[in-house]
Amino acid sequence: MTLQATARQTATIVADDCRETFLPTLFGLRLLIIAENTVYHVMERLSPYDYRGGFWNFYEYGGRPLFLAPASRSPMRIESGLTEFRGEVSAEAAGIIATLFVLSNLALRHDSDHLAEAYHRLAAYSKGHAEASAIFAAID
Repeated sequence: MTLQATARQTATIVADDCRETFLPTLFGLRLLIIAENTVYHVMERLSPYDYRGGFWNFYEYGGRPLFLAPASRSPMRIESGLTEFRGEVSAEAAGIIATLFVLSNLALRHDSDHLAEAYHRLAAYSKGHAEASAIFAAID
């Protein structure tokens, strides 16, 4: 996948009948439960005023799992104590931020090439996202 091709495409929401394979494919079976719960916990910490749980959409690109994000249509205020970022982003961008944090952390902690590859795939995709500057400011 080239960055140029990524910039012209957008991720699509995974169909309901394919949701059951999304998380195991993205995170791997060994870390599935830890990773999924960590994404939700990270979102609670990133957006304590706007995130209240709820349904999440799963996104794929090129037939591969990419990220998960709250199904909300409302913007979310993000505050990252780690990077000192404060700003408002779409729920989709907030999900990208949370997923990037989790993939990075767990890839390092568990020495996982699978999670590192997923992180790099999502980071490459994010470079072409409409909110790329906010996404990278939030994780840097």
